[in-house]
Amino acid sequence: MGVRIYQVDAFTRKPFSGNPAAVCLLSGPRDETWMQNVAQEMNLSETAFLYEQKDGFSLRWFTPAMEVELCGHATLASAHILWEVGLLSLTQTARFHTLSGLLTAEKRGEEIELNFPATPAMPTSAPPELAEALGVRATHVGMTKFDFLVEVSSEAEVRGMRPDFVKLKGLGVRGVMVTSVAASKQYDFVSRFFAPGVGIDEDPVTGSAHCCLGPYWGQRLNKEEMFAYQASARGGEIRVCVAGSRVHLGGRAVTVFRGELMDS
Repeated sequence: MGVRIYQVDAFTRKPFSGNPAAVCLLSGPRDETWMQNVAQEMNLSETAFLYEQKDGFSLRWFTPAMEVELCGHATLASAHILWEVGLLSLTQTARFHTLSGLLTAEKRGEEIELNFPATPAMPTSAPPELAEALGVRATHVGMTKFDFLVEVSSEAEVRGMRPDFVKLKGLGVRGVMVTSVAASKQYDFVSRFFAPGVGIDEDPVTGSAHCCLGPYWGQRLNKEEMFAYQASARGGEIRVCVAGSRVHLGGRAVTVFRGELMDS
């Protein structure tokens, strides 16, 4: 019997937008090489692998190039599938045991709410290569344990960027988030996320980046709850609530297809 596999568009209300993730439902642990090969075959920014264990589910995330410690959209996609296929009832909390500790997801009406650790950015000096790679002037630069945070002066700059991905890859970090206050009142802030170092030139919608962006903009805007837009070509919406050392990320998800991966 093959492995059940799904493709889900996360942080969106409609198919073919947001961030696509593959979700593999396993009967138990699998070899890392096999999981990496599946992720490379799927060629999405993230493929999630999960199986039931005591008090929840084991969850791991792989890009086409490597395993990562934290991924928001593939966690949201995984929770969406668990409820959709009936492995959890809609009133049950999804509990995931991951490289970033215990993560949870709950159904909140039409949205799914993730409970993630905050990853605040500390101010840092920008290496010259960062500005060269991005082609924009930063008004602030910070660094999390994963990524650079770069604020620019306007949403137009965020949307108009054409980064040099080869130079970005040479920075030796997971990724670079570029952000500004939103131009319209519909959203509080906008961002884009680039991660060529882990095999993703631009990630369409990045939940884990908002574990940094939420605390950053929460302090700047004096807000605990915000509505954000990631301005990639596909685009996506994330509701962000900062709660001390945790960040709650809300969004919707849509299943695009279901299939069976031939077991080998």
